[in-house]
Amino acid sequence: MGPLGQYGKQAHGYFTFPKLEGEIGPKMKFRGKEVLTWSINNYLGLANHPEVRKADADAAAEFGMAYPMGARMMSGQTTKHEELESALADFVGKKDAYLLNYGYQGMVSIIDTLCSRKDVIVYDSECHACIMDGIFLHKAKGGKSFVFAHNEMDKCEKMLDFAAKRVKETGGGILVITEGVFGMAGDLGNLAGIVELKKKFNFRILVDDAHGLGTMGKTGAGVAEHFGVTDEIDLMFGTFAKSFAGIGGFVAADEDVVDYLRYNLRSQIFAKSLPMPMVYGALKRLEMVKTQPEHKENLWTIVNALQNGLKEAGFNLGCTESPVTPVFLDGNVPEATEITMDLRENYNIFCSIVVYPVIPKGQIMLRIIPTAAHTLEDVEYTIKAFKEVKVKLEAGKYKSDKLAAVK
Repeated sequence: MGPLGQYGKQAHGYFTFPKLEGEIGPKMKFRGKEVLTWSINNYLGLANHPEVRKADADAAAEFGMAYPMGARMMSGQTTKHEELESALADFVGKKDAYLLNYGYQGMVSIIDTLCSRKDVIVYDSECHACIMDGIFLHKAKGGKSFVFAHNEMDKCEKMLDFAAKRVKETGGGILVITEGVFGMAGDLGNLAGIVELKKKFNFRILVDDAHGLGTMGKTGAGVAEHFGVTDEIDLMFGTFAKSFAGIGGFVAADEDVVDYLRYNLRSQIFAKSLPMPMVYGALKRLEMVKTQPEHKENLWTIVNALQNGLKEAGFNLGCTESPVTPVFLDGNVPEATEITMDLRENYNIFCSIVVYPVIPKGQIMLRIIPTAAHTLEDVEYTIKAFKEVKVKLEAGKYKSDKLAAVK
């Protein structure tokens, strides 16, 4: 059990597993009351965009939710699946791509498929849980992995040195895994630094750019585009669950790599094909990302106003360089729940709280996710509320040794 899990019955439905209801947007219902919502990764505001809703509805009306039946390899292949893969590959600057039914499941399976027990994985210490689960599978079959301190290239080089010695004995290869945008702290993976290490070591790079797709880079193609290193990234992973406001994902790489995954990726070989409405929906979202840059522009207007305003008010946002906006405060789990309840009940603001073990003991992180659908008025109100909360926290108003009592 985690810290909140220990209080399962008291926390459930409020601090954990809360129910946000109504149409996805800046204002939703929580326990029957309208709240300003800063906790949904609907970065570009596409979830309820009329064009998106129409594309989803039209495809569902034409095909239902079942077609195509069966896995891609057996009976679930369609021209539209191939069209989406081609469009995604082109968008992120790769030769080919393969669709994934779920991002989390897909990443686990990609790592498991790519790496035999002879291979070595080198990864950033703050990689997402799906990456860690993939690494656990790799280690379970006798593979080796080395972790380097978050974004520290001297440590990465040291781990690569260990890995190089290992594969010299086994005859395997090295896979370096990092993220484009780290989803909790919002900082960017040091892609340029890792690419530079290719001059000394022979390895492939896999980048999980779940939070960077649609939000980062000139065209929204992600963090590799942002740093100008697209050609040096061997495998690019993206998900539809964030900017694309859907479900599923993809992996993009050279044709031979994608072809290998296509015939060996267990999470797809043994799973039903992505339903047609989701494929049509993803095509529509991709088209809008490419042809309607105003969505990303609106997002960054809100991001800059929110982050600059919070910094000016004296809040610690860590090292974020992305829309992910963490607000770090000193405190413990009970204090975090008191703050959360105050924000939700008295300010009608809904944002997520993050505590140990995700972040160090003695810290609280309020994680804010701005979107293109928010307004500058939303930002102004939120900054004002956070200032008041900070004053109360420093005055000891939230001090407690028990979980806040939910009414």
